[in-house]
Amino acid sequence: MPKSTELAIIGAGPGGYAAAFRAADLGKKVSLIDKDIALGGVCLNRGCIPSKALLHIAKTMSEVNHLSDKGVEYGEPNIDIQKLKAWKQDVVTQLGSGIEQMAAARKVDIISGKAEFISEQELKITPVKGKAELLSFENAIIATGSSSIMPPLFTKKGQNVMSSRDALDLKEIPESVLVVGGGYIGLELGTVYAAMGSKVSIVEMLGTLLPGADKDLVAPLKKSLKISFEDIFIKTEVTGIRKNKSGALTVNMKSGDTEFRKSFSHVLVAVGRAPNTNFLGLKKAGVIVGEDGFIQTNAYCKTSAKHIFAIGDVAGQPMLAHKATHEGKVAAEVIAGEPAVFEPRAIPAVIFTDPEIAWAGLTETEAKEKGIKYKTGVFPWTASGRAIAVGKPEGKTKILFDPETKTVLGAGIVGSNAGELISEIVLAIEMGADAEDLALSIHPHPTFSETTANAAEMFLGTITDLYAPKNR
Repeated sequence: MPKSTELAIIGAGPGGYAAAFRAADLGKKVSLIDKDIALGGVCLNRGCIPSKALLHIAKTMSEVNHLSDKGVEYGEPNIDIQKLKAWKQDVVTQLGSGIEQMAAARKVDIISGKAEFISEQELKITPVKGKAELLSFENAIIATGSSSIMPPLFTKKGQNVMSSRDALDLKEIPESVLVVGGGYIGLELGTVYAAMGSKVSIVEMLGTLLPGADKDLVAPLKKSLKISFEDIFIKTEVTGIRKNKSGALTVNMKSGDTEFRKSFSHVLVAVGRAPNTNFLGLKKAGVIVGEDGFIQTNAYCKTSAKHIFAIGDVAGQPMLAHKATHEGKVAAEVIAGEPAVFEPRAIPAVIFTDPEIAWAGLTETEAKEKGIKYKTGVFPWTASGRAIAVGKPEGKTKILFDPETKTVLGAGIVGSNAGELISEIVLAIEMGADAEDLALSIHPHPTFSETTANAAEMFLGTITDLYAPKNR
């Protein structure tokens, strides 16, 4: 391990390795430190990538099952859990190998160990085996990510109580699963297990699934989940859990004044994530952490310590890999003396369920809460030739416009490939595009993407695929 470096980066996830590679390209001597041997962080190794690989399988199985009413019959699927697990791991390994090759090509020093600040410009690195060593640096970037929250109620209840990491390990296909938490992680993993044959139920304390999304976007997903899931408990709290002699888990729940209990073979806890900051020795480095647990940073990703930056989940919401990647590049460029700042006008969010939900920029819920004036252009996918042709008419594309300037303020999409479609909206917001820019850009037909232009036409009153009085 080198005794000193120009830039020390703690955490080799999508933010950390992006920062390392950008800084190296700008001529910096970089040390990339992670307590795990595998590069890529949670996202690659036990989060975004493996979950999306399994969601691809779930989506394919669901589509095959829906072919029978179209005249195509298949037999019951036979799932080889070991082959499926091996394929998922191959995906992770292939991408991880690519990161290692890119690090080697840039001569980035990879250090496996736990990093802790002992001053504003010095780290103590403790490897899995061997003695701790000191590493001094000119600048440092904290990119340690986040971890699943496991409330005390669910701890020490055995292997049948799973975190999202456990759920992705695929040791077995559970007979029945209660997913605790109606956010994107719980819904995505619940979708995977339901497709593989588990009886899945979900419980959410708040009054809706996906509390951060507009209700009209969640409605088609909830309708779909009511078919694939056994039960959906809203405004319901888990008050107790115990393991029976049979090995099953009996879960006590409360909804209003009503208390009830149900048994499940497994419970998956997906109630949120917390930033990984406790082990870093931040006080010794002079790094301020807010009351919410996140490291405080400015638009240049700088912390309260002059030589230390923070990016990704530890630096606050939204806790998304693509946000971390962009912050990592900004931090690296600022350190290298380049003109850079992190001030996006829109950060997209995607829920990879079936149907998918995606949004970017101003949401309708946010606009109403803040009293922001807006008008919408909404195009239902029941009028989309592509959606009807592939049997996915339940979606919609909704765009929010400034009533006076007609510029795009935000958008939400629910339906097949919504995660791919939202990028056009992000670009529109960043470029300051208006309704006519979208409506007059010729989109290919028949595609899902043309629903963006259709939504803009709905706002303008120029739509020909439906009837909508012109906005005045």
